[in-house]
Amino acid sequence: MLSAKMEDYLKAIYRLQRDGDGPVTTSALADALDVTPPTASSMLDTLEERGFVEREKYQGTRLTRDGETVALEVIRHHRLLETYLTEQLGFDWTEVHDEADRLEHHISEEFERRVAAALDDPVVDPHGDPIPSETLEPLDGTPGITLAEQEPGDVVVVERVSDRDPEELSYLSKQGITPDQRVEVLDVAPIGMMTVRVDGDEVSLPDRVTEMIQVITVEEAEL
Repeated sequence: MLSAKMEDYLKAIYRLQRDGDGPVTTSALADALDVTPPTASSMLDTLEERGFVEREKYQGTRLTRDGETVALEVIRHHRLLETYLTEQLGFDWTEVHDEADRLEHHISEEFERRVAAALDDPVVDPHGDPIPSETLEPLDGTPGITLAEQEPGDVVVVERVSDRDPEELSYLSKQGITPDQRVEVLDVAPIGMMTVRVDGDEVSLPDRVTEMIQVITVEEAEL
């Protein structure tokens, strides 16, 4: 049986591996988990011994198929819980990430199945992130297009909003920028600010925020 800490490491490696499309360095993993590199290295030794990761000298760490399966299961728990908290318990979508983090390691497979059934087997969570299937097949690794890549005059639909910064997530929610919301780009300033129109209101967003918003075209949204 894996500890919650081990599962956190596998989940972090999974995300970093997908974002970087390659082996994960120990320093990057340490930063993501807010631990020291020696602490991260020690845990990687344990995970390697148990067959959950493979390590290449001077290259980094990759998940094995077993490690990826564990990571996907934890992510499935997390995203189902986020959805349950918002749809069934009345939590705001901006505050469910930390709650789900605390619960994801402690639910049984039977509880997971009942939550999924109660929610009619959702495919995305409140932030627009895909929920791994019950069979834990790998998620599509194709990188999405962000709002930061759009030009003045573009009209797009928000597909996903990163939940890794609660304060910025709360700000976006107050501005009405949520999954399925249509957004028109009005201006891109050289100082790192973008002005968009949302439901008739103009909103200014810094680069770091536009980079956490994944979008699709209006045509794709209507399919």
